[in-house]
Amino acid sequence: MIHRTLESKLIQSLKAMPVVVILGPRQVGKTTLALEFAKPLLEKPVHYLDLELDSDLAKLDDPENFLRRFNNQLLVIDEVQRKPDLFRIIRGLVDIRKRAGEKAGHFLLLGSASKDLLQQSSESLAGRIRYLELSPFNFQELYLEDQLGFNSEKLWYRGGFPDSYLADSDQESWDWRHDFITTYVEKDIPLFGPQVSATRMKRFWTMLAHFHGQQANLSDIGKSLEVSHTTARTYLDILQDFFMIRQLQPYSGNTKKRLIKSPKIYIRDSGLLHSLLSIHSFDQLLGHPILGASWEGFVAENILNSISNQWKASYYRSSNQSEIDLILEKGNQEIWAVEIKRSVYPTLSSGFHRACEDIGATRKMVVYSGNEQFYLKEKTEVVGLKDFLMEILKEHRP
Repeated sequence: MIHRTLESKLIQSLKAMPVVVILGPRQVGKTTLALEFAKPLLEKPVHYLDLELDSDLAKLDDPENFLRRFNNQLLVIDEVQRKPDLFRIIRGLVDIRKRAGEKAGHFLLLGSASKDLLQQSSESLAGRIRYLELSPFNFQELYLEDQLGFNSEKLWYRGGFPDSYLADSDQESWDWRHDFITTYVEKDIPLFGPQVSATRMKRFWTMLAHFHGQQANLSDIGKSLEVSHTTARTYLDILQDFFMIRQLQPYSGNTKKRLIKSPKIYIRDSGLLHSLLSIHSFDQLLGHPILGASWEGFVAENILNSISNQWKASYYRSSNQSEIDLILEKGNQEIWAVEIKRSVYPTLSSGFHRACEDIGATRKMVVYSGNEQFYLKEKTEVVGLKDFLMEILKEHRP
C-alpha cells in the first residue's frame, strides 16, 4: 500500500543479507509489508511463523531440527522477541547455508522490540544481519503517494498507526488508541519489562506525556510513583525499546558554553500523545497548552523518520537560554539548525542565533505550519513541513 522507502530497502536487503529484521511497534504493518513484498521478490518458497500462536511457538521446541527443513527457502518469523534464543541457532544455520552457496534471503524476522533489547539475549549475527525500522504512517509517504485521502491535520491529531489514521471517525480512532495503550501496558511490556503493574506503567507514560518536548525530571516522577530514580529510568528505557518514546540527545560538539545534558523526551506517535493527555478532538488540541510541543514533536518525528543514517540528530540548550529545537549534522559538511514553530508568523529569539553561532550552523531553518517559503533576518529560511521533507528526499536520501 505505502511504505515505499522501506519497501526498496527491504528488496535490497533480502538480496544482499542472509538475515533481515524489520523492527517497529505493534500494529504498524510489519507483517503486511513482509508478506506482500517478500513473496513475489524472491524466486524461492516463503513460509510464515507467528510466535504469538502457541501452535507455531511449539514448532520451535527443537528449533535446530525445525529450521533445517527450510534450506533454499525464506522463513518469515513474526514476533521474534518471544524467542530471542533463536538467534544462536540462526547464526549456525546461516553459516551452513552460505557454505552451500545460498548467500542471501534466508530469514526475515519481525519484532516489536528494539535491536538493543533483542541483542541482550541473542547471539551476535554481525556481518550476517541487517535491521530495518518500520514507523507508523508519516507525512512524507502519505503526501507523496497521495493515498488514503491524505489529511495533515488528521495525521497530526490521530497519529500514524494505520488503524487509528484510517478509522471511520475520531471516536473510533480514540477507542483504538485507548485499547492499544491498555494492551501495551498489560501484555506487551511485561514480556520484557520490569514487574510493574499496568496501572503504574500507564501513570508513568502519562506523566511523560506532560514532559513532551522537554527534559523529564525522573526523580520527581519516581517520587510520585513511589519508585526510585533508577526504576523510573528503567521504565523510560523500556518505553523507548518498544518504540513508544524518543529520547533526543543533547548536542555534543565542541562549545565553551554550559549545556543542558539531559535528553528531550517525545511521545513518538502524536495520536498516542493526545490519548494520554485526554485530548478528544482536533479542536480541543488547538486550545490545549500542549499545542506547540505537540506540533514540535510531530514535525521532529517526521524529520527523523525521513533522514538517512548519515545524519546525526540532537538539540541544543545552554544555561543562558540559547536554544535550537533540532540539529542535523552530516559529518563536518553540513550542520542544520532547525527551529519548529506552530505560528504562521514565526519569530525567533536572539538565543537561536547565538546558538547557531556556537555550533557553526551552515544552514538556519524554521519549519512552520504554513506553506510559503521566505526568509527572516540573518539568512534564516522559513519552510513548511512538506517542503522541508521534499528537500530531504531530493538531496539527502540514503
